Order: sequence, then C-alpha cells, then structure tokens
Amino acid sequence: MRFSDVLTSASRGLTRNIMRSLLTTLGIIIGVGSVVLMVSVGSSFQSFILSQVSQFSANTFEVQPKGLEKFGGNIDTITKDDFEAIAKLSTVQNATPAIFVRSHVDYGRESITPFVFGTTKDIFANLSLSIGEGRLLTDSDVKGAKSVVVLGPKAAEDLFGEADPLGKRVSVGTTTLTVVGVLKSLGSVLGQQMDTYVYVPFTTAQMISGNTSTVNYISLQARESPELTQVDVETLLRQRHKIKNPANDPDKDDFVVRSFAQATSILNTVTMSITLFLALVAGISLLVGGIGIMNIMLVTVTERTAEIGLRKALGARQRDIMLQFLVESVLLTVSGGLIGLIGGIGIGLFMALVASKFLEGFAYSLPMSAIFLSVGMAAGVGLLFGIYPARRAAVLDPIEAMRYE
Repeated sequence: MRFSDVLTSASRGLTRNIMRSLLTTLGIIIGVGSVVLMVSVGSSFQSFILSQVSQFSANTFEVQPKGLEKFGGNIDTITKDDFEAIAKLSTVQNATPAIFVRSHVDYGRESITPFVFGTTKDIFANLSLSIGEGRLLTDSDVKGAKSVVVLGPKAAEDLFGEADPLGKRVSVGTTTLTVVGVLKSLGSVLGQQMDTYVYVPFTTAQMISGNTSTVNYISLQARESPELTQVDVETLLRQRHKIKNPANDPDKDDFVVRSFAQATSILNTVTMSITLFLALVAGISLLVGGIGIMNIMLVTVTERTAEIGLRKALGARQRDIMLQFLVESVLLTVSGGLIGLIGGIGIGLFMALVASKFLEGFAYSLPMSAIFLSVGMAAGVGLLFGIYPARRAAVLDPIEAMRYE
C-alpha cells in the first residue's frame, strides 16, 4: 500500500469527526504553545540582559566592598591606599576610584536624588560612557578639586527639562557646582538606570562627603590577561587586609573583584537554566496531551473495528493497518503542534511588545531550534502514544472484527 494512500485514508479518518479531532489536539496545542512561549520569554530576557552587559569590555573589572551587596554592610573596607597599590600593579591599567556621595541635587525648585559618583576621567572609558554635550571630567578638575559636574541625560532632563544645562549651577548638598557636560544615553543596565547618574571630581566628592580615607568602588581594566589581573588584585587585597584564604573562598574576603566577562558568563548560564526549566515545566502538558491522543485513538480503533476487519479481509496487511493509525496519530499531534506554535509566537510577540514599553531595548527572540524542536516533540508524542492503539488495530482477527457491532 502506497504511503500517499495511507495518508489520504488517515486524513479521511480524522475529518469524519472534526470537532472531536480538534478537542483531542487541545492538549498538544496548549503543550507546544506553552513550550514555545516559555522558550521565547526566556530567550528574549537572555538576549536583553546579555546585550546590556556586552557593551562593556570583557577586560573591565570592578572592585568594591562586600558590604555594598548586603543591606547595612560595611562599605569602608577598601582604603585609598588600597586603590593606589592596585593602580601600581603591572597587570592593571586605567584604574579609577569612586566615592558615592549620598546627597540630593537641586536646581531652583527641581530636586533629584541620583547616584553621585566622585571619580576621575578614566571611569568614562571603563564604563563605555561618552559625552553628548560639553566635556567630561579632566585630570585638572581632580587635581584642583574644581566645582564642576557631568550629568547623565536623564538627570539633566529631570533638572532642566528642555533648557540647555551647560554652564548652569546646581547644588549637591550644600556645595554649588557648574554643569560642564551631559553624557549620551546609555539606558538601563541590569536594572540600574545609568542615565540618572551624576559625576563629580574625586577630590570634590571627598570634600562634600568628608571621606578622605576610603573608596567605595574601583573600576579598572586588565592590561593583558583578565584571569591574571584578577588573581593579582585579589592576592594584593588579601595581603593588605591580612586575610588568610588559601582555598580562594570568596566568603572569607571583605571585598569583591568581578569582571564583566564573568558577569556575562554567569548571566548566560542562569538565564539559560531558567529557560530550560520553564520549557520542561511547560512540556509536561505535552505528556497530558499525548495520553489524550492515545485514549481517543483507542476509541477510534473500537469504533472502526468492522472497517478494519473488512480491510484485512480484502488483503490489507498488519503493517498497513498499523501505519494508517500511526499516521492518524502523528497528523493529530503535528496539526495541534503547528496551531500551538503559531499561538505561542503570537502571545510571545504581544508580551515582548508590552515589555518593550517598560524595558528600553527589549526585543522578541525565539531560536529557530526551538521551533523545530517543538514540532518534532509533537510528532514524537504522536508516534509514542499512537503505537499501542495502532498495534491493537493491526492484530485484530479479521473474522471477529467483521462480526463486531
């Protein structure tokens, strides 16, 4: 029996009761749609997060007190002398310190509470920040503790609206500073809106905060090998802080040394794991759908017992009967899988459109492999759960089958 004949016969068998066929495939539709939706959601967030981190150089490191990651933790564990020692390492370049100034910024009646960085000019290169208007901080600003400030674009908008901020004077706490530059927009990075940040000279921040002995953050770049740079910085700080940590246990340190390459790798692993977990959970509904397929195929075999007996009496072989019912099962699941695929993509696109309104740069993403995998899973479910009903139909005795009513 030709396969085209088997396909035609299977199609006729399914269209005898279209409503029952549609209801039977509902579990497959939901299962495939859920898998596609979960994979697209996970993949979209993975692409969004990694795109934000990828704008930073893999050679860029940040060094900060461990207390910054814990509410109420000690953020004074890294001293200015620690920074100077790190800057002298042969494996380090573009090292720059930062002090966080906790103060509101005012202009007239407008007031904001941004993240105020007291830092040097190298912070802009390390964090891939570029100037939009005016100029960046200079070495002269730091040496002279000049009363100047560079604003993130969102901070400038909140303070000045559509007016030109250059040359205007703002107050950081009780200190008056002149706006000399506005940065280009960088957007949100890992949930932090970097366009709201404000940058003042390191020495000016020391005077504003009264902090002349510690630094809250260090940004640096590796000269050659990032791995060697990290080892050198960690070893130096452990020696200076008298921390015995031969096992390299980060819990024993009072500081954190982290590269953006490490952050990218960790985020990639975490988001991929979450995506796989969501897809596996959604895939459980495929199992339920498969059981429904097997159940309805068993009912179909019972209903068509006489037909099967007649076909076998006319010369149909067991494999012909088995193949027909297997094809019917696969057609059910594949058609349901295609409907679920379209539905999952549609819902995913809608969710991505909504998310893009709140997350700048968020875009829909669905790997082609997920599409092929979801349709393949649907076909596999049809084969797996169709074997038993097909086998049961194939072994029916033709005489007994023709007598069945």
